[in-house]
Amino acid sequence: MAETFRYDGEVPPGETRHIRHEVGETYLGDPIEVPVTIVNGEHDGPTVGLTAAIHGDELNGVKVLQEVADRYTPTQVHGTIVCLHVLNVPGYLAQTRDIPIYDQDLNRAFPGKSRSNTAERMANRIYETFVSQFDLLLDFHTSTRNRTTMYHARADTSNPAVDRLTRAFGTNVVIAGPGETGSLRRTATDNGIPAVTVEMGKAHRFQPTLIDRALEGVTSVFAEFGVDPTATVGWPGWYRAVPADKGDKTWLRADTGGLVEMQWGPYPLVQEGETICTISDHFKHEERAVEAPFTGILVGVLENPVAQPGHPLCHLVRIDETTHEEIVAEIDRGEFDGYRQRGLRWRGESPALD
Repeated sequence: MAETFRYDGEVPPGETRHIRHEVGETYLGDPIEVPVTIVNGEHDGPTVGLTAAIHGDELNGVKVLQEVADRYTPTQVHGTIVCLHVLNVPGYLAQTRDIPIYDQDLNRAFPGKSRSNTAERMANRIYETFVSQFDLLLDFHTSTRNRTTMYHARADTSNPAVDRLTRAFGTNVVIAGPGETGSLRRTATDNGIPAVTVEMGKAHRFQPTLIDRALEGVTSVFAEFGVDPTATVGWPGWYRAVPADKGDKTWLRADTGGLVEMQWGPYPLVQEGETICTISDHFKHEERAVEAPFTGILVGVLENPVAQPGHPLCHLVRIDETTHEEIVAEIDRGEFDGYRQRGLRWRGESPALD
């Protein structure tokens, strides 16, 4: 039978509750409150958590959770859906990545402590009240400012339960590894809660194409785990899991300072030896080409056109011959992530590649 979901209060089966849960206080003593939606289904099933804006300027996931919270009713749901719409409320209000003033990264503070710094106190209240009750977790992110990231997932796919969740969500590319110590994903997974981080596009904006893809992924997860028995599990067409700790991915960084001009496109598939970007001085007397060290997909790309030595330019993931052929075939058919059909590109007029 369906069970009551309990936090400081409770939500019986068959009810939806929108609340603001206090996780801290401001300098004025006013509460810092995380907006939460709890949809407790009429039927038994898993408790699925969705989280967004753990970095306060990463907004695509905020829209995903708003749509999920609005889309599902208790009569449809087998289990419980818990949407933590904005985890880092201080950062969200200031539109900054970290908690303002002290620049604390909330995504390095889990599971937190009740008597510690601001980030760990907030993390502890969020984790103990909500996350500890989840059976599954999807944590939505974007790239940081001045960069964009391809639509992809990050997950410890060596864990069979996490691998199942990752494949159900259905991104083409997965960066496979346990994640950073103190991150929400790693903490949850280490405590037996399969968790996946979804990376999607840019900070400081909504990107409808990416949001639609993420909603398709949520629907697929709900189908796989029986939360919505009427839904269908999706398949992205091709799939590549890349170990985070091996040579199958690399950040290319600037060796000289100057003006950066991206040369690849309109699709993020690059060949070994192909020029990805050039860096030139202001007089254009010197120009340095940055070439792809192997054939792969650009998962992340610099958008700010200035760089200094050591500045990250792009994140390249190696692909095998079979995956390369599948991507080329999709491009030739005009189907690669739906972008040619929509007349969009990853750079230029497009918000990001999805």
